[in-house]
Amino acid sequence: MNKSSDFALEVFRTTGEDEHNLTDPDVAHLLVHENDVISSHELPGLHVSVESGKDEVVMDFSVDAGIIIKKPVHLCFGVMPESGKQQIRMKVNIGDGAKVAVKSHCTFPFAVDILHLMDAEITVGENAEYYYFERHIHSDQGGVTVVPKAKVILKDHARFNTEFELLKGRVGKIDITYETECGAHSVMEMKARISGSGDDEIKINEIGHLKGEHSRGVLTSLIALKDNASAEIYNKLTATAAYARGHVDCKEIIRGNGKAAAIPVVEVNHPLAHITHEAAIGSVNTRQLETLMSRGLNEDDASDLIIQGMLS
Repeated sequence: MNKSSDFALEVFRTTGEDEHNLTDPDVAHLLVHENDVISSHELPGLHVSVESGKDEVVMDFSVDAGIIIKKPVHLCFGVMPESGKQQIRMKVNIGDGAKVAVKSHCTFPFAVDILHLMDAEITVGENAEYYYFERHIHSDQGGVTVVPKAKVILKDHARFNTEFELLKGRVGKIDITYETECGAHSVMEMKARISGSGDDEIKINEIGHLKGEHSRGVLTSLIALKDNASAEIYNKLTATAAYARGHVDCKEIIRGNGKAAAIPVVEVNHPLAHITHEAAIGSVNTRQLETLMSRGLNEDDASDLIIQGMLS
């Protein structure tokens, strides 16, 4: 391995993923450290065009119509020093009938003062499927500010599933904004699972528009807070077409001096559409806590186990 390959491997190892994904010829990947591309590999029908500069990385990610990528694509965005700024601008286009899953790793294992910005425009073609799983790995200092934004358009019969996970290290400050427009018979699922502590600040603003007939959408937020961490969750679903179906679900568990606010909003503008919502904020379930403590766990360990189960 050359020096660049060694560093790419060092960054990828912090994600906890199998490092052989970097050398598997059947696995596409892209590794960006700060605003520099340090490793990449494409596959037939999958195209990743990147322009990197001092202040940002501009990326086009596309899959040709009808192409099915069998193994997950690995995208790794990281900053290894204690301080720095990473800004990603990404356009994603999944062609008609194509299918791809992406595992995105955002790793800041030593962060003290880091700003991570992500701005994405995503189009999923007719009968296409796009699965996007984003996992964050932060330091225990809470020195990261994360601001991901995305606008998503789903064509007829498209499927879009995105999941955001931040369970390792302190959150720091995070402000998520996602907005999706759904065509006829399309399916949208957006989920966030975040654990905050210290003085972490969590903001989530997710909006889904069910514009096509028989479109479906689910917004799910699962948040755990302790110490002085705070969270403000705004989830909104609108339905303007016949037989559109949706659900908003927000659960927040608080310990210590944590503060939480949940604002589920549903708007139905068609007599044949239907949306439901559920929001719950509170402490750990008493009955579950007592059951675990009766089996020998102390209160803190029992609470942690219940929260891990909710976030898993």
